[in-house]
Amino acid sequence: MQPAAPLSSYVETWHPGPVTMHDPMDPGPAAAVSALLDLTGPAAAAGDPLPPLWQWFHFLHWPAQHELGTDGHLRDARFLPPVPDRQRMFAGGRSRIVEPLRLGEPAERVSSLGQVTPKHGRSGELLFVTERQEFRQSGRVCLVEEQDIVYRSGRGSGSRHPAAVDGRTAPEAEEPWRLRLQPDPALLFRLSALTANAHRIHYDAPYCRDTEGYPGLVVHGPLLALLMLEVVRREAPGRQVGSLSFTLRRPAFSGEHLLAEGSPTGTGARLRTATHREARHATAEVSFA
Repeated sequence: MQPAAPLSSYVETWHPGPVTMHDPMDPGPAAAVSALLDLTGPAAAAGDPLPPLWQWFHFLHWPAQHELGTDGHLRDARFLPPVPDRQRMFAGGRSRIVEPLRLGEPAERVSSLGQVTPKHGRSGELLFVTERQEFRQSGRVCLVEEQDIVYRSGRGSGSRHPAAVDGRTAPEAEEPWRLRLQPDPALLFRLSALTANAHRIHYDAPYCRDTEGYPGLVVHGPLLALLMLEVVRREAPGRQVGSLSFTLRRPAFSGEHLLAEGSPTGTGARLRTATHREARHATAEVSFA
């Protein structure tokens, strides 16, 4: 049996060019996300600055149904590396906010390929791909975001997922800033719709258990990051975030109690998202402008 080719060999000639998208920055998505988070009203209206990371609810791409794979992901796209039996994980990202995007003002996003780095992990060879996104309004660069996506070929081994979802309450808070949430299937379904995310791990429980080996529906990694930034938005409403970084470490599952908490550092804040079984499903650092 021939040894598998290294992942780096599949991307030696892979150099996708940048792609530009436009969005009217309609206030509708912000109102919908606010309802998802049970806010008393929209967090932002026309003319207001968009909360950090809420650009994820704009510039959406709705592909034709036949373009999706059996897992609900796109079979092919500009920044999906040509790796066989590709498995994808969102690992984290960074943002630099020169000035917040404003609702009601048309915006442009230019996406381009950043670094492509092969690495070896406990589950085998991995390919780290960074996608860079630059957001502009009225010709000004307002926001630069980088997303780190990890790819492997085939299924990993040595899963540390629990055998079943345990609905025990989240741990006691240790930090002064805190927010609790227990995502259920309805919330995950609504979030998938708001981000044009058809990945079946967020809404198809039999697929999660039988095909992916998860004990239940998987909480979106971006939701873990959004909760940490929501803590900052609520606890420091007068401060503008100038930069942020986050790392997604372990998946959480529908029915688990999440605790997003953090503390101010003087120039920003440090945060984490935890459950009773994991102290750090996600971590983040924020610096104020």
